[in-house]
This record gives sequence, C-alpha cells and structure tokens, in this order.
Amino acid sequence: MATLTPTSKLDAVNSILLGIGEAPVNTLGSGLQEAEIAEVTLDNINREVQTLGWHFNTEVRYTLGKTEAGIINLPSNCLKVDTTSVLRDYKTDVVERSRKLYDRVKNTFVFTTDIETDIVVFLDFEAIPESARRFITLRAARKYQENILGSTTLSQLQADEEQIALFALREA
Repeated sequence: MATLTPTSKLDAVNSILLGIGEAPVNTLGSGLQEAEIAEVTLDNINREVQTLGWHFNTEVRYTLGKTEAGIINLPSNCLKVDTTSVLRDYKTDVVERSRKLYDRVKNTFVFTTDIETDIVVFLDFEAIPESARRFITLRAARKYQENILGSTTLSQLQADEEQIALFALREA
C-alpha cells in the first residue's frame, strides 16, 4: 500500500517547472534560475491566497497584548487584523499602521487595555491543508507559465484545474 505524503514546497516548485516542460530539481535553492523564479512565484501566490483569510489561518477572538508603554505590536506573521466588536461605538476605531495597532478616533498608538481581534496569519506552505497547497500550486503554475511562455491555450487548461482546486479548498 502506497503512503500518501502531503505536497512539500519542493514538490510544488517541481510541479510548476513541469507545467512549462522544465526538468524537476532535487533541492530548493538549487541555483537554477527557472526554479528560483518558480519558488518566488509560489511564495507570492501563497501570501496572496492566505491574505484572504481562510478557516486554517484565521485566529478568532485572539487577544493582542499591549506593552508597558501601551503599544500593541502585531505578530510578525500577521496578514490582516480586525477588532471583534460588531458595533461601532465611535469611541475607538482600531486599524493597522506600521505593524502596530492605531486608534483613529484618539489619534494614538497607545492603548490602556489589551484588544480582542480576529487575526489572519501567514503560515508556512507545509503548515497549510493539502487543499490549500494544491490550489496555491496550480495558481502559481498558471501565473508562472503565463509569465514565461504566455500560452493562452495552456493557460486556459491550467485555469480549469485551478478552478476545481479552488472549489475543493472552499469545500474544505
């Protein structure tokens, strides 16, 4: 019985390369220009997709603590943040600025209490579900092919596969 392993970042890069007829590489950082561009494309698409916020990378009711100075710094992997209050009270309006929380009503970075948020975080490729890996890989392969070859026929075929993967991701 075969053992199924999740798609690694190397597997994804090799899928992208195979999509334009290039030979696979044995390691990331191989020095081969096509593989390096494929990896950058994969990283960019991964960030783009995760920024949307999915069930697997959204922390709900996550409390961000203030420093002694009252500053609330965002985690380094934070892609998007929103306060959990559904009602606008006009006493505070918190947004992200300079990787910190900022109160637009009081015009300050200083808070007197911790803030409860919903936060979208960036996860490593290997830390996300297989359905997300598949969609990101297919999307990156299509974008890579469009930039390198520019084949509209191949792009349409890849877009169809990408759409199926997106449906699977949304279903998950």
